[in-house]
Amino acid sequence: MRVVTVATTSLNQWQLDFIGNLRRTKKSLLDAKSKRAKYRIGPELELTGYGCEDAFLEHDTIEHAWEMVRELLTDEELHDIVIDTGLPVIHDGVRYNCRLFLLNGEVLFIRPKKALAGDGNYREPRWFTAWSKEKVLEQYELPKVVREIRGQKSCPIGDAYLKFENDVRLGCETCEELFTPNAPHIELALNGVEIISNGSGSHHQLRKLDQRVDLIESATKKSGGCYLYSNQRGCDGGRLYYDGCALISLNGEILKQGEQFSVEDVEVSVAKVDLDEIVSFRAAVASQQVEMAGKKEPKYPFVEVDFDLCDDDSNFSHMQLSRAIEVRYHEPEEEIARGPACWMWDYLRRSGASGFLLPLSGGADSSSTAAIVGSMCQIVCKAIEDETANDGNSMNEVEAECRRICKFTTDEAISPTKMANALFSTVYLGTDNSSEDTRKRAKDLAEEVGAKHLSCSIDGIVAAIVTFFAVVTGKTPKFKLFGGTNAENLAMQNIQARVRMILAFLFAQLLPWVRGQNGGFLLVLGSANVDEGLRGYLTKYDCSSADINPIGGISKVDLKKFLVWGATHLGYPTLAAIEQAPPTAELEPITKEYVQCDEVDMGMTYNELGTYGRLRKVARLGPVSMFRRLCGEWNTADPSGNREALKPREVAEKVKKFFFYYSVNRHKMTTITPTYHAENYSPDDNRFDLRPFLYNVKWPWQFARIDAIVAKAEAM
Repeated sequence: MRVVTVATTSLNQWQLDFIGNLRRTKKSLLDAKSKRAKYRIGPELELTGYGCEDAFLEHDTIEHAWEMVRELLTDEELHDIVIDTGLPVIHDGVRYNCRLFLLNGEVLFIRPKKALAGDGNYREPRWFTAWSKEKVLEQYELPKVVREIRGQKSCPIGDAYLKFENDVRLGCETCEELFTPNAPHIELALNGVEIISNGSGSHHQLRKLDQRVDLIESATKKSGGCYLYSNQRGCDGGRLYYDGCALISLNGEILKQGEQFSVEDVEVSVAKVDLDEIVSFRAAVASQQVEMAGKKEPKYPFVEVDFDLCDDDSNFSHMQLSRAIEVRYHEPEEEIARGPACWMWDYLRRSGASGFLLPLSGGADSSSTAAIVGSMCQIVCKAIEDETANDGNSMNEVEAECRRICKFTTDEAISPTKMANALFSTVYLGTDNSSEDTRKRAKDLAEEVGAKHLSCSIDGIVAAIVTFFAVVTGKTPKFKLFGGTNAENLAMQNIQARVRMILAFLFAQLLPWVRGQNGGFLLVLGSANVDEGLRGYLTKYDCSSADINPIGGISKVDLKKFLVWGATHLGYPTLAAIEQAPPTAELEPITKEYVQCDEVDMGMTYNELGTYGRLRKVARLGPVSMFRRLCGEWNTADPSGNREALKPREVAEKVKKFFFYYSVNRHKMTTITPTYHAENYSPDDNRFDLRPFLYNVKWPWQFARIDAIVAKAEAM
């Protein structure tokens, strides 16, 4: 038997937080050592944080990363374990995204990333160059801060693996490389490498985890091996939430799985594996043996390491091997409850804010945001409870952060509602157009979550603005119900929406002062969903303008399902009543004959918006291709979606209406609040969906082509 104990991690690293990153890295290494591991892998660009972006172009970032390497090399507590970490490296004047292997005060090897992530949210080719020299090793001259330690002048850099005593072979790939058609783990396995590691920076997206797990399982299902996956966790300073979930697999089966959503900064997962099981697994497949034996030159280079990764085979009390487990998946509703909540917790504690301020309308969107804040409080309190049970009476890091933000004394009891009451404020900003139902639902939900709640009327402010405009221009705008034009009607709605934005920031800035707190400010939370952003069904600089928006990447359909789930699982029963209410902005007067309705205003349903969004972004279809696709999909009725069969002309009108409103409102995306990324058809202009914001909204050529296709179909 060649038994090895290996460790992988989920670390909540923060871009450019070198002191904090070093502390978390060291903590994970000591934890891995305490569990008898001789090898530990950390996430991608672990030392700097993954999200440094253009700071990677600054030489300071690389210099500080090597200063952290010096700290790891000189700490004797970190000896006798192979350290696999990540940092940017400049070699021969070229900047690479690298894995770095350290052992007992020496640099063993640097392995640059061979395939860079450059799509979706990722811009790695902007900062790094992919290593293109297949199976080539070169010498890297180590920086002075490392040379001064023990006189080591250089180390190998390139495409190779490590070979330890007892012929234990360890290779690696980095994040995106796992997703490539010819992933490095294939060639490594055919060269007899048993342990393959992957330091990753992979973000959460609804319903994405199964894809990641499938790839990791399949990496060793055909060709055998032990695969270790490490991932960043938390908010690294941007719109993404890195969802951890470190994994260890063996011959196609998962042995260990870390938490996907957690407020703990450091999590270490350890497995004990017999490498001879891998040899046996591979030897049982004759065709694989032939392929391994017939590998052509050049052979895969390796770096020989004088260190035994294997456990002491005379100590049978520590030889129990890890066995396969069932992978845990969250329902999408639970992902919504936990992912944005953990992202908000990181943002709150790292921003220096005292809490959150939410304009709570009693509608589905703002109520979803309120429920997510409540979920955050529940997650934090559960983490405190679990750590207290494990560590006794000592205060853990999560508890210390909670007491600091909420200003709780050391002996004060903590509960989710008490925590919410300390850091979460909501305000109902009603007008004559608001209903008593939404006012009551906002109040009831705030009480269930535990928030401090205010309710007030803004009619006086709105009236003052309208009067001011009338004095200046001699014209008084009116709602369409009272004879106003569409322009007047829209302006009257926008006044209310924009006043709410101004008041939200005013309350956020001054409520801590009103309550006698010494300094502090609240972060304003936004509540526009992904479909409203796509359609542009929001007022520029209204309550969609905030500090952060936890639901801006989530569809209305998913949010309504979340409300039903949250009523039971989060313990907020008012959410069920909110889900049943028709969506309305409540910006126009309510009469017996007329109540404003979102879907009527938009001219399309939320289900249709989700379809348009996925076809536009995920399927990459323009107007004509989308029309053709939907003619095939919508030519039969869909009772579950309350849609009748549509003729080509009807489909054409719907597609043209969507593209008109999408393009005429695209400018709103340039100022949209930083939003939690959760959906693969997000229209976020700042990072994910890079498009112009000035269109010819008539789409003359494209719409003419659609009309021609319709005419041809009707003539048949």
